[in-house]
Amino acid sequence: MPTKKNIIVLGSTNTDMVISGKRIPAPGETVSGGKFLMNPGGKGANQAVAVARLAKDAQCIFIAKVGDDLFGRDSAVRLAKDGIDARLVVDPREPSGTALILVDENGQNCISVALGANGTLSPADIQPVLTQFPLASALLMQLETPLETVLHAAQFARGAGIPVILNPAPARELPPELYACLDWITPNESEAELLTGVAVVDEASAAQATAILQARGVKHVLITMGVKGCWCGDTQKLYPCQKVKAVDCVAAGDTFNGAFVVALSEGMACEDAVEFAQKASAVSVTRPGAQASVPYRREIQ
Repeated sequence: MPTKKNIIVLGSTNTDMVISGKRIPAPGETVSGGKFLMNPGGKGANQAVAVARLAKDAQCIFIAKVGDDLFGRDSAVRLAKDGIDARLVVDPREPSGTALILVDENGQNCISVALGANGTLSPADIQPVLTQFPLASALLMQLETPLETVLHAAQFARGAGIPVILNPAPARELPPELYACLDWITPNESEAELLTGVAVVDEASAAQATAILQARGVKHVLITMGVKGCWCGDTQKLYPCQKVKAVDCVAAGDTFNGAFVVALSEGMACEDAVEFAQKASAVSVTRPGAQASVPYRREIQ
C-alpha cells in the first residue's frame, strides 16, 4: 500500500451496555450476580480506536452517524480523546446505536445491537468526506451500516486508487459488484461460510473458501479462525494465535482488523501484518470492555 497519512474507517458507533457473569443465560432464564459496565463500542468505532492507538504516523478519519442525544455527544468526545478526526453526521430522528452484551467467565459473549442512526448512514451523508479519500492509505469498513453506503464508498475509493478492506461483520450476503472493489476481505469462519457455503474448519477448507472469494473479484483473503489462528490466502498458511488467558473477547476481532490495516498501510507483508494484529488482539482479550481493551502501540512492540 502507498505511504499516506490517513486511514479512513467508515462504520458504526454504539454505546455498549455490558453484564459480565458466571455464564450466559439460556432462553427464558434469569442469571443474577453479574457486574454492569457501560462502554463506548460499535465495530466501526472500535476499529477506528485500534487504528488511532496503533498507527505510528497515520491519522484516523472516522465516518459515522449518531443521534442527537447524550450517547452521540459522548461518542464525539471519546473519539476526540484518541486523536480521531470523527466526521459524525447527526440524525435528529433516530437514537444513537446501542448494544447489549453478555459475557461469561471464560470471556465468551453474545451481543444484541440496536443500530439506530447507524442504520440511516446514506451515500449522501458521506459525500462531503469523499474529498479525503485520495489522501488516504486505506479504507476500512464493516457491515453495521447500510450496504448501499458501503458499496458507494468502496466504488469511490476503488476509483481513487485507495485500497479497500472489508470486515464482513455482522455476516450477510454481499452484492456481486462489491467483491470487485475489495483489496482485502477479513471474515471469521462463520462469515466465510455464509459468503461461500464452505464450512471453514481447517486449512483445506479455508483455502477452498479463499478461492471462491477470489473468483468473485477479491484480491486478498484473510480468515480469522478463533483459537485455531488466522489463515492468510496470500501465503496459504494458518498462523496460530497467541495463547493468553481471555477475560473478555468483545472487540478482539475489531482490534485485529484495525491493527491489520495499520500494518498493511505501513507496508508489512501479510505474514508480518497478521503477527502484528494477533499481538494486538491477544492484549485486548486480557482486558474487559470494547474500546477500553484496545492496546496502544507501545504495549505490543
